Amino acid sequence: MSGPFSGKTVFITGASSGIGEALAREFARRGAAVALAARRLDRLEALRDELAGTGTRAVAVRCDVTSDDSVAAAIAEARGVLGRIDVVVANAGFGVGGRVDRLSLPDFQRQFDTNVFGVLRTLYAALPDLKQNRGQFVLIGSVSGFIATPATGAYSMSKFAVRALGDTLWAELARDGVAVTSIHPGYVASEIRRIDNRGTLREDVRDPVPPWLQMPAATAARQIVGAVARRRRQVVITGHGKLIVCLNRLFPCVLARVFRGGATKGRKMGGVGSKQA
Repeated sequence: MSGPFSGKTVFITGASSGIGEALAREFARRGAAVALAARRLDRLEALRDELAGTGTRAVAVRCDVTSDDSVAAAIAEARGVLGRIDVVVANAGFGVGGRVDRLSLPDFQRQFDTNVFGVLRTLYAALPDLKQNRGQFVLIGSVSGFIATPATGAYSMSKFAVRALGDTLWAELARDGVAVTSIHPGYVASEIRRIDNRGTLREDVRDPVPPWLQMPAATAARQIVGAVARRRRQVVITGHGKLIVCLNRLFPCVLARVFRGGATKGRKMGGVGSKQA
């Protein structure tokens, strides 16, 4: 299979669903071998078998990004099976929701352990390979890394940190020949909004974002992989995401007052700030 990533291996965390799963299919379609990393090995193995049926070299490795040893072992296993690692996509993450005064310190610690330190663990484990192969490190951030809204404080803090890390790495790793691409999606179809504050998927919870506002994961993956192929520094995905980022840059005070007004109205109605179960 030929394509812009032919002969390259892509390691993806959080590959068992959503954007990560879609990215695995898209990178494979463009010729890459893929290492699928996540906690849910059964899902990874099903995806591995699907990709193998199309002629893609793929490996499924269990990986918990909150564990140094788990991430290091996953990278080593992927390297052992596929021979090299050229692109690493730090995609694993979830969102802690709720007003700050209704969250606890452990909630914030749990959020950062996955969304920020998980990215760093992935970077440190894979960096020797990326330097050797003059590869690419891809961070999946969020539009929430540009603007914080009521009841998203913990998540937004983590994604602001990811955006800062991406900017720093882009400058620092250039001399090593390692490209860094930061991706900031808006609403994309995934399970993330049905995962509770402890990182557990709630099958019975309905996605609060209407389907018409969600970009299909396959569409987002095509745009992300295209940006990676061009070695872009930073890309915002989804039309509404680009609009929000633009408005926040041009009219930050106006947008802040809009969100503040919505939070005040929601508090009176009892509809904002409730901690997720």
